[in-house]
Amino acid sequence: MKIKEAIEKGMIELKVDNVEMPKLKARLLMQFILKKDRQYVIVNDMNNLTVAQEKKYFEYIKKLRRGIPLEYITHQREFMKLNFFVDENVLIPRADTEILVEEVIKIAKKMRAKKILDLCTGSGIIAVSLAKYIDNCEITATDISKGAIAIAKKNAIINKVEDKITFIESDLFSNIPNSKYDIIVSNPPYIKKEIINKLDKQVQKEPRIALDGGYDGLDFYRKIIFQAYEYLKYNGYLCFEIGYDQKEDVSNLLKNNGNYSITYSLKDLYDNDRVIVAKI
Repeated sequence: MKIKEAIEKGMIELKVDNVEMPKLKARLLMQFILKKDRQYVIVNDMNNLTVAQEKKYFEYIKKLRRGIPLEYITHQREFMKLNFFVDENVLIPRADTEILVEEVIKIAKKMRAKKILDLCTGSGIIAVSLAKYIDNCEITATDISKGAIAIAKKNAIINKVEDKITFIESDLFSNIPNSKYDIIVSNPPYIKKEIINKLDKQVQKEPRIALDGGYDGLDFYRKIIFQAYEYLKYNGYLCFEIGYDQKEDVSNLLKNNGNYSITYSLKDLYDNDRVIVAKI
């Protein structure tokens, strides 16, 4: 079978199961199989696949049809112009989280931050990106999942910042040394428990522990806001990614705590509230 024919057949099969962006995913999967870029696939689309390549390609198409995210097949995801490895142990990085990372970088450079704590690090995209783009800064990254910590460490090595990050398996602050940080940042689980089973089937393939924010989606914000004050230096910052409808709720949690003064929010590219920053 020719490359072009396989992509067209793969696209049709993905459409049958209402997989989003079937044409793009069929092509990206082919690039992965061939270990070639987009340009190669376009120019050489009349070349024949080997029997092994064709078999593997349609095995992966079947996985996509079952709702397995493309990123869990290719183990590749770009974030902040960096390459990351992902698998079923971690949430797939979203472009929205770049809004949070860019703001933390801005704050860190302005205040010349020396120590940053990343809670619920997952694949390590926040910690690794901060380590890559901020000079002379020590990053501590934590996650309750042993599997996630292993992936985050792998990504630190891939992006050559392993010497700048300390990884700790911890349920939020439980195993964190008694220390003070300039910035605490977190993209915690924030989906309401009852909504998870209604999400797209590809999202449901991601680790539930990285999605489930409790009954109202606010469990982790409550815990972090309550404890973070003890771990922040004077004039330190607490930075969150939030769900599109959680600005008021998280702002009220910060206000009612009484330890945080200045707060502001940022919107994502779709004009949804996505980041909240608080200062003590």
